[in-house]
Amino acid sequence: MYELTITRLIDAPVEKCWDVLANRQEEWWCPAPWRIEMVAQERHAGGRSAMVMKGPEGEEMPQEGVFLSWEDGTRFVTTDAVSLADGIYTPSDPFMIGIWEVVPEGDGTRYSASARHWTEEAMLQHKEIGFEQGWGAVADQFVALCEG
Repeated sequence: MYELTITRLIDAPVEKCWDVLANRQEEWWCPAPWRIEMVAQERHAGGRSAMVMKGPEGEEMPQEGVFLSWEDGTRFVTTDAVSLADGIYTPSDPFMIGIWEVVPEGDGTRYSASARHWTEEAMLQHKEIGFEQGWGAVADQFVALCEG
């Protein structure tokens, strides 16, 4: 499996972390000063997951995909291998499957975010373009909201 993962131990209850994970994505999803504008979140397997990443200079990067799984209170899984518009699923040029999860650990919560890739080359490309720095910054923003 070609996977990259970021984890953090958070000093907050899993219920609070889930609320931030599921309901406050616009506050932590992109490394600042980038942000997202949520377009659609159909929170069930097969539902649309769409957002636009917005940069400080007016850059826009649309992201379309579908949820493969939504396990309320624990985790969700998305992929960009398929897009959904007007009720029609369309194959896309896949980059990854993303998995976001919060689970109780000790007195706090373990957060993990993983990117699974179809090939080793895609995984290495993701690593080279800054997976650890970008997803690490996002994880730190997420932790700050959960612990704040």
